[in-house]
Amino acid sequence: MSAPLFFVDDGALAAVAVGEAVRLDGPEGKHAATVTRLAVGEEILVADGTGRQAHGRVSAVGRGELTLTVEEIGDEPAADPRFTLVQALAKGDRDLLAIEVGTELGVDEVVPWAAARSVVVWRGERAAKGQAKWERTVRAATKQARRARVPAIAPLADRRAVLERVAAAGLALVLHEEATEPLASVDLPPSGEVLLVVGPEGGISPEETQAMVGAGARTVRLGSTVLRTSTAGAAAIALLSGRSRWA
Repeated sequence: MSAPLFFVDDGALAAVAVGEAVRLDGPEGKHAATVTRLAVGEEILVADGTGRQAHGRVSAVGRGELTLTVEEIGDEPAADPRFTLVQALAKGDRDLLAIEVGTELGVDEVVPWAAARSVVVWRGERAAKGQAKWERTVRAATKQARRARVPAIAPLADRRAVLERVAAAGLALVLHEEATEPLASVDLPPSGEVLLVVGPEGGISPEETQAMVGAGARTVRLGSTVLRTSTAGAAAIALLSGRSRWA
């Protein structure tokens, strides 16, 4: 089994060198020492969430904390092209499943989208709670995938904000069951942003689709089957990753 990954505060690894000790405490230290029950000598990864990562071995275990001795340290480069998932809000936590699996498969940024047919509505306190829940979900998935960079969660986007993102992207793709162009046939740009838009359970409205195409997006399909909003984006990201960063 690969070494587990834990996060430290941003900047905590900036001045750390090979051979030095790093203390892991707080919730992450408690999880490592008490829940995972790591022992002296076991391998461990720590990252600051922005790409800086250290690999080492546990040298001491205390009550709710541990210390590791760094054997390797470096920076995980930012992905290029980068994948942004515009995920419509969906009921039954299907949107959370979408961003969780999408993060494990390579998403670099997530944009929550209040689509016209989204049943779930983020307003006021619910918006803050929803944003925080998405951030926790993505952070946990990043740890599972052993990624040193935590994907950013953008503020909730309305139609205008999504259209601005579409216009600014190097390549904007809208998953649509009636599209004729297969996603597998799309050529990816060598660099820049690839924006992928996924609608809610009721699908993307014709008005939204027309507006995004007018802003420069291309409608694409995955295959002959129609996937749920919880799986469509993840399947598309897996295909894109397989053709680029996994190749």
